[in-house]
Amino acid sequence: MDKQDTENDFEAMDDHMMSSLETPLRPDAFDLTDQEKITIIAGHFKEIMHTLGLDLTDDSLKGTPHRVAKMYVKEIFQGLHPDNKPVIRRFENKYMYNRMLVERDITLYSSCEHHFVPIIGKAHVAYIPGEHVIGLSKLNRIVQYYARRPQVQERMTMQIANELKQALQTEDVAVLIEADHLCVMSRGVNDVTSSTITAEYGGLFQEEHYRSEFLSHIRKK
Repeated sequence: MDKQDTENDFEAMDDHMMSSLETPLRPDAFDLTDQEKITIIAGHFKEIMHTLGLDLTDDSLKGTPHRVAKMYVKEIFQGLHPDNKPVIRRFENKYMYNRMLVERDITLYSSCEHHFVPIIGKAHVAYIPGEHVIGLSKLNRIVQYYARRPQVQERMTMQIANELKQALQTEDVAVLIEADHLCVMSRGVNDVTSSTITAEYGGLFQEEHYRSEFLSHIRKK
């Protein structure tokens, strides 16, 4: 392989791409316990720090491998484990509310699966109730569950929409995410002014009237 081929390969690896709607996971992804994963990741991260030339005997650095590993497993990537999926209980829509319900400005922190740096943004979700409703906090929890894993924003948007459709048993769901990607802002093109918007509209939200109403609600401040 010549130098040009190598450069092209690295450039392709830098491209923004999504391989599938499902987060790519091996069949044995959950064979290890969380503590076993933390121990293994800490060991690997220690080697990364050592390779970078950092002095791991320094008081400020010696605990970093374990801190990073625990953060990966218990916090920023906790959405990988199905045990952490929120339990969604449907309630009968006894009051027959049939207008749009919008939950806007749900803060989300995710991670770019290409560079493992933060994606920081807001999610706006809406649905038109049918026979069932769910608690408002569950809308936030669904967003957080799919955000807390290595992600591509397009996939995250569709995963959240699909989960809401299943939880609510309706296609009348809308999800819009506005986010800043540190893989764009802090490296590569170093563009600190652009942001990324993705949206998924189902059922009635594919009609202009409902989509426009949803967008008008989330733009009001």
